Amino acid sequence: MELIRCENVTFAYPVSEGAAPAPPVLQGIDLSVGRGEFVAVLGHNGSGKSTLAKHFNAILVPTAGRVLVDGIDTKEEERLLDIRRRVGMVFQNPDNQIVATVVEEDVAFALENLGVPPQEIRQRVDEALAAVGMSEFKFHAPHQLSGGQKQRVAIAGIIAMRPDCIVLDEPTAMLDPRGRREVMRTLHDLNEKHGITIVLITHYMDEAAQARRVVVMDRGKILLDSDPRSVFSHVELLTQVGLDIPQATRLCYELKKEGLNLPGDVITEEQCTQALLELLQA
Repeated sequence: MELIRCENVTFAYPVSEGAAPAPPVLQGIDLSVGRGEFVAVLGHNGSGKSTLAKHFNAILVPTAGRVLVDGIDTKEEERLLDIRRRVGMVFQNPDNQIVATVVEEDVAFALENLGVPPQEIRQRVDEALAAVGMSEFKFHAPHQLSGGQKQRVAIAGIIAMRPDCIVLDEPTAMLDPRGRREVMRTLHDLNEKHGITIVLITHYMDEAAQARRVVVMDRGKILLDSDPRSVFSHVELLTQVGLDIPQATRLCYELKKEGLNLPGDVITEEQCTQALLELLQA
């Protein structure tokens, strides 16, 4: 069932009066995201992936075309709250989203502003912190947490709103490897156990390889849209547009060029190991 739909979306950032029109950042994007999907969006800097993400909860609205969220046109300003209740947004730097001095107060902040009854706030905050594995830190000061923990608190603040979808714009870019693993594990749990739709903007190929679907953008257009194994099999095309590929994919690709009979859709170390074992045993 469809949750987000982009129909021929074009977007150009406004310029000052008298200046030449800015070239469009998005050019005729057609894309749909179904309920319960886990979608990774890839693209080099300037490809338009972050701009597209901001259209999903009406931070930006199209210059032309339209974006529908659960059937609501994002240009309907009077429906903005309805849209953002359905689609929450998490940004790159968790420090920019944390506003309170105690973890549980930060998660409750948006709910209090919406006038949610105190008893329900208590329940939602506890459920949200449990969902991201941060219940034991609810009385901690956010500034004492690690980067990965802060990002999970930011995600909990969105979960407390009970959205259908969470859009994350490079949420692990400022984290160390451990923090990245914590956040990715949290996202998979939210998707698999709670049915929350995840749209992950990332430049890490290993994160994209964990998604069920990968969308590749280049120059404001969608270049590829398929499952990870299919997308990463286009090694030369991805390289041409300035993107890397998973290390396991690269290894098999280089060995295949040397004449070894290896599959072209390997994306994980386990798949690579299995393919090499089968080759040696043949």
